Amino acid sequence: WLTTVLRAAGATDEGAVVDVQATPVGTGQVGDSVRFALTWDDADAGPATVVGKFPTEDETSRATATAVRTYEVETRFYQQLRSRVDIAAPIPYYAQIDMATHDFAIVMNDLAPAEQGDQIAGCTPDEAAIAVEEAAKLHAPLWGDSTLAGLDWMNRNSPEGLRGLVDMVWPGFLERYDGRLDAEVVDAGSVLVERLEAYLSWRPEQLTAVHGDFRLDNMLFDPSPGGVPMTTVDWQTVSHGPGVQDVAYFLGTGLEPDLRAEVERDLVKEYLSTLRAGGVKDQSFEACWDQYRRSAFAGFIMAMISSMIVGQTDRGDEMFMAMANRSGRMALDLDTLSML
Repeated sequence: WLTTVLRAAGATDEGAVVDVQATPVGTGQVGDSVRFALTWDDADAGPATVVGKFPTEDETSRATATAVRTYEVETRFYQQLRSRVDIAAPIPYYAQIDMATHDFAIVMNDLAPAEQGDQIAGCTPDEAAIAVEEAAKLHAPLWGDSTLAGLDWMNRNSPEGLRGLVDMVWPGFLERYDGRLDAEVVDAGSVLVERLEAYLSWRPEQLTAVHGDFRLDNMLFDPSPGGVPMTTVDWQTVSHGPGVQDVAYFLGTGLEPDLRAEVERDLVKEYLSTLRAGGVKDQSFEACWDQYRRSAFAGFIMAMISSMIVGQTDRGDEMFMAMANRSGRMALDLDTLSML
């Protein structure tokens, strides 16, 4: 099968894979990733390794992924949008899904020796600068592109649907993480839930393709000479929305609050500069900064929902608490509730 896939993708001419060794990689909770070490009939016939992504074996997480169209979204990104954006992302050799069963398979280039970011540990300002530049390279090519509104898989979420989901998970979220959520963050979250319609209904005039889960665990960093500094993976939550939301989500969840407060204005300026270099001319810093402030709860909402609808793990709990507390503190620092 891999021989057929890699020949069709142009990764080999007439080579044949004669042996495969599989090793699990990554920490994803809704999809399983595997590194395949390939033995070819001719040693130089094709790539030595590739990475495959498949549905998770965890029944709870798989049911959730199917319900929210996670596997479909990632497959469609590679099929329809990957070639239209400038962000560094894996090169797909194969991306297909059976919509009747939601079985899917994506085979892509291996990004080793790049190393996964650590959502719990957080990142440095230099790494954050790379990330916001990459975000702009995703957003700029499709900024204001009217064709995105016609892609059902990118416009699957509604304020009403998210309202219902939040109402379902919020009480359990508070109960499960009682004592692990900062008290001020709980208070702010309670007000957010009351004003959720105002938060969800806001849309700037120009929309673009948004990653939706733009955070450290979904980024691979390679500081080696000639390497790609950062590659973004896990395109399971792509949607049609405000680009700066990815920036607020990343900075709010990936930097410790005191550090984020020191550097965020400069990083938003860097994001805007890269947008402009990519052809976006209708965005002022003032508008970008207001949109950034409005989006500060993005990481908190993701942590609240995701923690309650995927399989629970110790690392997952620690990660979701880091995300929720950092993002909630960001919203407090930026007085986001006053904008709702």
